[in-house]
Amino acid sequence: MATEATEEKKDAPQPGRVDKFFGMTENKTNWKREVLAGTTTFLAMAYILAVNPGILSIALTEAGVDAPNPGAVFTATALASALGCLVMGLWARYPIATAPGMGLNAFFAFTVVLTLGIPWQTALTGTLVSGVLFFILAVTGAREAIVNAIPTQLKLAVGAGIGLFIAFIGLKGGGIVVADPATLVSLGPFQGEGSSTVLLTVFGLLVTAVFMVLGWKGGVFYGMLATLVAGVLTGVIDLELAEGFTPNLDSFGAAFTGFEDAFTAHMIAVILTMLFVDFFDTAGTLFAVAGQAGLVKEDGKLPRAGRALATDSIATSAGAVLGTSTTTAYIESTAGVSVGGRTGLTAVTTGFWFVVSLVAFPVFGLFANNPAVTAPALIVVGVLMAKALGQIEWNKLEYAIPAFLIVIAMPLTYSISNGIALGLVFFPIMMTARGRWREVHPIAWVLMLASIGYFFFLTE
Repeated sequence: MATEATEEKKDAPQPGRVDKFFGMTENKTNWKREVLAGTTTFLAMAYILAVNPGILSIALTEAGVDAPNPGAVFTATALASALGCLVMGLWARYPIATAPGMGLNAFFAFTVVLTLGIPWQTALTGTLVSGVLFFILAVTGAREAIVNAIPTQLKLAVGAGIGLFIAFIGLKGGGIVVADPATLVSLGPFQGEGSSTVLLTVFGLLVTAVFMVLGWKGGVFYGMLATLVAGVLTGVIDLELAEGFTPNLDSFGAAFTGFEDAFTAHMIAVILTMLFVDFFDTAGTLFAVAGQAGLVKEDGKLPRAGRALATDSIATSAGAVLGTSTTTAYIESTAGVSVGGRTGLTAVTTGFWFVVSLVAFPVFGLFANNPAVTAPALIVVGVLMAKALGQIEWNKLEYAIPAFLIVIAMPLTYSISNGIALGLVFFPIMMTARGRWREVHPIAWVLMLASIGYFFFLTE
């Protein structure tokens, strides 16, 4: 009997080289399922190809400051995403896709360039430096020490706060929220001048929300597409908006021109903020997606975790050289995992589609050049990120107060770094008042002092 079983095993078809490399048989999947999963992930996150140029280029141009070419940002977004996906798939071999991070692109544009007045070239230099530092911290293990110094409650608050900040940007861009001299903000016009943009934004938000509730994997992207079609049919969107969005490499190497001003006090704060946010964003996404895919071991550890963390830093550095903000792991990867993605082939497939998207630039140009089309995507992404609020222990004020200050300060001060710094100042003090000062990591005290210095010396 044993001999027969052995012979049957020998006669069974052996996995091919691609199967062995990605471990498809081992993870009970196949190439068809992996390709489908990678395509699903791409559709779920394709909105970034329009939203990122809209934030880094078009929004800055409309604000009256020097900004990179939108076609260059689109190219950098596609190539940085593709590179990150390929490294993640071929080296770390995880079904996790990467792209310029939501929140960090808003921080780059609205805080660093608009508020601090730092040239976008220097901001790219800061992104490059943060990528290199992140790589060093990832491969040396120092990253874990810093991450562990910050309590989970504050990490959750940072993610939720960024979500509210992104949603606020979407509401503002779509005209639903407007400036008001008496109350600071007010509701946008639903009739008369400016109402067409507001109504199209509301339509897009409703359609996108319905798609998401129905469980469509590419709901955000399909919502943008439906809004675009509605805008064109009603005459709100001019097809000529796609002009000037041709892929190019005009921003390539701009990060190398800003080193002279890259290590000022403001830029050091910027780099540290980029590191801080990317630390938790990457780690949280990695464990969430890997956990859903069943790749987390019984001891709670991830195989090749160091490679996965280092992948983000490689993609961030490359993206900065190409001309875009911090590249990070995307939670939308869960869309691919939900349809069976389990190996790096899923990420490789997603990367392939990012390269292919370069020939579809007219469509993404129409997306990016109309805030009513991208605003619903920003608002819905904000909703998804705000889910972290439910995990915060609001009944413990030593956590609740600093967490709330982080969440509320980001949208109201239009700055991610302000929110983070405010929370880092209050957390050790609240823990001490509760008598739990022994539980505060020494690094947290250092971060508190650094945050105090930030408010007194780096804000105006």
